[in-house]
Amino acid sequence: MSSPILSRRDLDFLLYEWLDVAALTARPRFSEHSKDTFDAVIDLGADIATKRFRPHNKKSDTNEPMMRPDGTVELIPEIKDALDAFGEAGLVAATFDEALGGLQLPTAVARASLLWFQAANAGTSAYPVLTIANANLLAEHASASQIDTYLRPMLEGRFFGTMCLSEPHAGSSLTDVTTKARPAGDGTYRVTGTKMWITGGDHELTENIVHLVLAKVPGGGPGVHGLSLFIVPKYLPDGTRNDVTLVSLNHKMGNRGATNALLNFGDGTYPVSDEAGAIGYLVGDEHRGLTYMFHMMNEVRIDVGLVATAVGYTGFLQALEYAKVRTQGRKTGEKNPSSHPVPLIEHTDVKRMLLAQKSYVEGALALGLYCSLLVDEQQTADTHEQRTRATLLLDVLTPISKSWPAQWCLEANSLAIQVHGGYGYTRDYDVEQLYRDNRLNAIHEGTHGIQGLDLLGRKVVMQEGAGLQLLVDTIGQTIARVDESRAAADTAGYAKELGAAVERLTAVTSTLWSANDVAVTLANSSIYLEAAGHVVLAWIWLEQLLATDGKDGDFYNGKRAAAQYFYHYELPKTAPQFDLLSSLDRTTVDVRPDWF
Repeated sequence: MSSPILSRRDLDFLLYEWLDVAALTARPRFSEHSKDTFDAVIDLGADIATKRFRPHNKKSDTNEPMMRPDGTVELIPEIKDALDAFGEAGLVAATFDEALGGLQLPTAVARASLLWFQAANAGTSAYPVLTIANANLLAEHASASQIDTYLRPMLEGRFFGTMCLSEPHAGSSLTDVTTKARPAGDGTYRVTGTKMWITGGDHELTENIVHLVLAKVPGGGPGVHGLSLFIVPKYLPDGTRNDVTLVSLNHKMGNRGATNALLNFGDGTYPVSDEAGAIGYLVGDEHRGLTYMFHMMNEVRIDVGLVATAVGYTGFLQALEYAKVRTQGRKTGEKNPSSHPVPLIEHTDVKRMLLAQKSYVEGALALGLYCSLLVDEQQTADTHEQRTRATLLLDVLTPISKSWPAQWCLEANSLAIQVHGGYGYTRDYDVEQLYRDNRLNAIHEGTHGIQGLDLLGRKVVMQEGAGLQLLVDTIGQTIARVDESRAAADTAGYAKELGAAVERLTAVTSTLWSANDVAVTLANSSIYLEAAGHVVLAWIWLEQLLATDGKDGDFYNGKRAAAQYFYHYELPKTAPQFDLLSSLDRTTVDVRPDWF
């Protein structure tokens, strides 16, 4: 039976027919697994998500978290029940070492399982997603005692984790962080400051909350160079309440099932020592906090792209089902006014909207799983060269894998409302909530503007352009496979169009950086990000087309139709964008604030 939230058939195609994740079982880390165990974990995720997460999605939206007078958080009980089931299934520990109680699953498989939860209920799934990313950072950088005290309980589902970066006055500008940490002389620190927009920042869902907090230690350099990273738990190991205070909850447009908090650290509400401040434990070395935090931030950026994909995918499936059963109007050109109304899916404009959604969500899903496989490659590939290559390629793709789904799978949600017509704008159908839930992801973990600056300002020029060149070479290998195969004429045509788009991307990058004016170079970096993203997704669709070669049936024909739509309707959008970028346009540089 097909699911209304995600396509298992598409997951199987991407994982096994395209990415061949079953081949990972030949590597020592995954040797205890097989395709059967991979399938079992994905099936388990689908089952728990469908039975425990999806049923309260609407209820958690209409009954958002509230702060009680005593400072605790009120949530509907179904959230805890669902998260307990997630933890008891061992899914938090899916990718971790067996020595830590983990399953040592490939990241690509674990994320395929997690997608079901994100598709079923974006708000409730945010708690374990952040906890997993928090735990991955600690597994990499924490001390042995910190691992025993905080990481192991998280993997057991007993503790949840957060990331505390932003501050009310600073937003995404980490240079302006003012939270401070002072050595207490006993190996701990006293942390004081305020953090904003903390997803999962307070609740009563678990025994403890492990906050990872960026703060400045005396003697550090200016800006981000002075940041250090601290574990600041809600409760100390002896059970004492740490001086971490919930000030208020932010009430959001969507994604309401997850608390979003303003937290004070060390305001004296819960004094835990003679010295003011919340007790914090340094992770790694002083002044290297941002380096450590990027381990979590980059993981969460890919996860944000995947949750955007999952929510967009669910909207597409619901629009598709509605279009099949809702009858309205007659087919274009129908001469007989007395003929019966036809299903919406018979109308060409509805098919256009469905094809657009299909091309966005299936393309984004493929990109997210490809990036997940790159994580497995950088950790377990046979040679150092292969691991280094995977790391570099993942670095380049990360801002795209976050922002492209956040933009275009949101557009898929918008089109899902449009397919439903007036009904889609009401609460009678899920698609209006799905749009609201997905709107956050264009902001979450760095806006499009931040990702554009990262891609154009750092990623494509790092190591003297090695990252961009690797992406170009990787796409070129796909194009070469088309030339070497007996692919259909349209596939060969797509390969030629993709090759031309890649040439423009490299030429535009060179032109932008030849301006000798960083302000001009980066002025339209968001447009660069969008154009580069479309080129990457065209490559991903060409890869999927090659995986369908010689295969018949509605599923494969659907893939070919979506690829055709992307090449006919979407990739051509990059040409005027490249033209604008090549002109080194100064409109946004020269406009003055007082002209608005």
